[in-house]
Amino acid sequence: MNVKSLVRQTIEDLLDRSREPHPSLEAVYLLSPTNDSVESLISDITYPWRKKYKAAHVFFTRACPDELFNKIVEVVKCLKLSNFLETLKEINIDCIPYESQVFSLDFPDGFQCYYNRNKASQRTAAMERMAEQIATLCSTLGEYPAVRYRADDERNIEFAQMVQHKLDRYKADDPAIGDGHEKSLSQLLIIDRGVDGVSPLLHELTLQAMAYDLLPIENNVYKYLDSGVEKHFILDEHNELWKKHRHLHIAVVSKNIRKNIDAVAEYASRLKELADGLSSGEPSLTPDEYSDMMKLMQSPKEASRLGSLHVLVQNCIKKCHSEVRRLIDVEQDLAMNVDAKGVKVKNPFLLVETLLLEDNVSPMNKIRMILLYLLSKNGISREFPTKLIQHAGIPDPERPIITNMTNLGFCLINEGDRRKQRCPNSDERTTRRWTPIIKDIMEDAIDDKLDREHFPYLVERSASIGDRKNTTSVRVGCKDRSQQIKKNAPRLIVFIVGGATFSEIRCAYEVMKARHTCEVIID
Repeated sequence: MNVKSLVRQTIEDLLDRSREPHPSLEAVYLLSPTNDSVESLISDITYPWRKKYKAAHVFFTRACPDELFNKIVEVVKCLKLSNFLETLKEINIDCIPYESQVFSLDFPDGFQCYYNRNKASQRTAAMERMAEQIATLCSTLGEYPAVRYRADDERNIEFAQMVQHKLDRYKADDPAIGDGHEKSLSQLLIIDRGVDGVSPLLHELTLQAMAYDLLPIENNVYKYLDSGVEKHFILDEHNELWKKHRHLHIAVVSKNIRKNIDAVAEYASRLKELADGLSSGEPSLTPDEYSDMMKLMQSPKEASRLGSLHVLVQNCIKKCHSEVRRLIDVEQDLAMNVDAKGVKVKNPFLLVETLLLEDNVSPMNKIRMILLYLLSKNGISREFPTKLIQHAGIPDPERPIITNMTNLGFCLINEGDRRKQRCPNSDERTTRRWTPIIKDIMEDAIDDKLDREHFPYLVERSASIGDRKNTTSVRVGCKDRSQQIKKNAPRLIVFIVGGATFSEIRCAYEVMKARHTCEVIID
């Protein structure tokens, strides 16, 4: 089967659902190599009279364990189904490309198994699966990176060794992976969530982080009602308007939208003038006017997208003012340990005491505030302040959210002295003073300044990204220099156990834009 024949197919379904037989059609199975998937596949191929499908093409998203592979082979041999099962392959696409620089393992249980002591028996299997997924990503990208890990958590070295073993296997199968000077400089950085407990707790006021935090967005689609009609606004990289604004502060986005809406209105007025001129028999349009006309004819589509983005932004702002605006400055003070004027916060509890008593602050926002307070005190002590939880009126079912944070291994020593002192830029705001720690780490890794005691290489490499010379080629017709560099650059692949926050994702894009020597990919 080729791509064209696949594109023509209109029937898509989930394997675990009850499906109607289609004996005249060939079936393409895209499966994770799990026991449940294999059992469902066997159920299909042993369907009565073998007429569920005309033929089967099976593709596993990652390496299939021998016992599962052999189980399929035995059934095929026993029932003489070799003509029916035409394809059985591993295609190594076990990660979801979320954005151009973002991937996802789509394995939330992995985070639980990594940290939850009650799931210790499942930890090794979960780590093996995640290691395979990461190695699959590297193989797909043609990378054989140097593996680094945060040494402060002993689980990380075990996990890094698993990843290295998987990478070595792919390298043995295809020795060309990772060849070349540029690829020899690539790094894979394995980081646990204990490196930064603050960033996931803060209410971020850049558009993407704010929208996903405050609004009901599902599968990157924002649904809203317009005059009683449900409309969908898709938040992906095919939406250039979203892509352009997603990492900007909400105030900047709002200002840009107003300007764009005014411009569209002006274009519409100009279009009417041009149309009136044509209908009145005036002379033909000049080339410039014709070009303007063609641009203006696209304005309804642009206006629709602007309208949707305007609704999303306004709803973000409303939600923010009604629920979290009063918390944001306090959160930043707790995160930075200084207020907006740079004065050290002497008593952090005074910042949170009143807010914890207010009924209009949700339990989840109180939990975020309590955790920020505890982290501002250099971590969570063994004598956990249960009075603080009682003081805030946190419901019993939600209290473990706080106590379980101790499992993440937050450093008890203040990281503040080890962080870079960043000078405020022209866009700096009191509501955006905190910079995720991962930004410092990514910059230092690219510049070859990352502390090798805290972030050692599993296997030392003779070269690093910081050694890279300006060897990028100048390709004719390349309009975007960053795109030109990105295609030639080594990669820094950052895996954060449990996944990155939207603020950390934003930092990855910012670092890549500022550093023209490396492409950054983050989980």
